[in-house]
Amino acid sequence: MEPITLNWYLALSAVLFIIGVLGVLLRRNAIVILMSVEIMLNAVNLSLVAISQALGETSGQILVFFVMSVAAAEAAIGLALVIALFRRKTSVDVQTLSLFRR
Repeated sequence: MEPITLNWYLALSAVLFIIGVLGVLLRRNAIVILMSVEIMLNAVNLSLVAISQALGETSGQILVFFVMSVAAAEAAIGLALVIALFRRKTSVDVQTLSLFRR
């Protein structure tokens, strides 16, 4: 059986990132947009770990821990904002939201 090469990991990472970008651009639900951002961050984490492993260094893997902590903080703050917006507007559709109107 042939081992999985770096190209397969990078291709999977690119596919995940494209799915995340499409989710951010095409969906209107705020929760789906937050999940798409998480998918994009995980795609970057996958490529960082794969390249780090291929080069035999640990710097990429250490950077992944920082990205994961930022992603956790982003998810907590994002969900708090979505809950606050839902309580105020009773909708999580981002096209119905306006920051300049009360």
